[in-house]
Amino acid sequence: MTSIATPAPASPPSAPAGQQSASAPPSTPTTPAGPAPGTGAKARPGELRARIAQVLAASPGTVFTVTELARRLGHSGGAVGNACETLVCRGEAERSGSKPRTYRATSATAAAAQHAAPPPQPASGGTPQAPRQTSQQAPSAPPPGGRPVPIVRPNGQKYHPRALAQLPDVEALRRLREAQVAVLLYGPPGTGKTSLIEAAFPDLITVAGDGDTTVGDLIGEYTQDANGGYEFVYGPLVTAMQEGRALLLDDATLISPKVLAALYPAMDGRRQIQVKAHKGETITAADGFYVIAGHNPGVHGAVLTEALASRFSVQIQVGSDYDLAASLKINRTAVRIARNLATLQQAGDVGWAPQLRELIAFQKIADVLGAETAFANLVGIAPLEDRDTVAEIVTKAIGRPVTALALGRQL
Repeated sequence: MTSIATPAPASPPSAPAGQQSASAPPSTPTTPAGPAPGTGAKARPGELRARIAQVLAASPGTVFTVTELARRLGHSGGAVGNACETLVCRGEAERSGSKPRTYRATSATAAAAQHAAPPPQPASGGTPQAPRQTSQQAPSAPPPGGRPVPIVRPNGQKYHPRALAQLPDVEALRRLREAQVAVLLYGPPGTGKTSLIEAAFPDLITVAGDGDTTVGDLIGEYTQDANGGYEFVYGPLVTAMQEGRALLLDDATLISPKVLAALYPAMDGRRQIQVKAHKGETITAADGFYVIAGHNPGVHGAVLTEALASRFSVQIQVGSDYDLAASLKINRTAVRIARNLATLQQAGDVGWAPQLRELIAFQKIADVLGAETAFANLVGIAPLEDRDTVAEIVTKAIGRPVTALALGRQL
């Protein structure tokens, strides 16, 4: 669509919404002397990672914040933070702190720095430089042992990467972000869509979509300040655009298409939106800005419109990784029941199967109240139309009758 949606009329409402876009000015970095790559020009795919590795390798043992690296290299904090996390995923850098995020070199950082483009040669003299190899020409080798290391999400939980296009999924998403290819993840609730996105993009801003989400919730609106006046507070879309960060539209298909139209101009070649309610201000996306979305098919009210689908060039189905559930030491019988129900669900015989989220909860309940209670709860959380079938399968699996968890008689 070419029309640009705007937030509510300029008359200020009384309820706050959105996020403040202004951020504290970064402190002046104090970094050791080292090879300073050229700044200002947009890096080719993979080059920014190599230039960051170059800075880290030049000062082994020294920690750098994202702000220091961004100022040194002349890139947005979002792009630099994303590149740093990719280096960590590959074992080519180490995250040494989280608030603020800091990074330092590892034994593999110097090798990663070799892919950086050499400094530009003077116009007169100098020999031509040999073509460099980019990340698009040759995927990086997997970490020692052949498996990527788990990635710590903002909540402290570990995400175990899965395969996507012969790459760890987090690496694939980061490459798609570098290429500005929007991604839509779809699948049942609880399969790990949000976990994957949080692991891939540490600079993520999330919008939890529902039927009540408004344009003001995305772009911003007026809110009352401490002095009784009103000020315009930018929403998450504007914040992500200005700071060059990733924006997740969680449950995007629950948001009204008229509201989603507000971000379409930011996702196409214009990479701009106009905030008419705030003096007609034009917001231009900084380098690193990226939109990714999650969709739960079959959820009541979820509508994937043609306009929304056409803006996400890559659409990835996400299902539960039952092998991962087994490796996490979740009750084997519960995992087997989930697999059986998933098979029946694919055949259309049932409409529900436990996903990874339910299996993790199962194990927590079993650890606290015992496996028998956890199995009864597994039956109880099944949709009413599938509950008898689930109860029958659970009963056969454990060898005794199981009914939904319920209170007993008075003690």
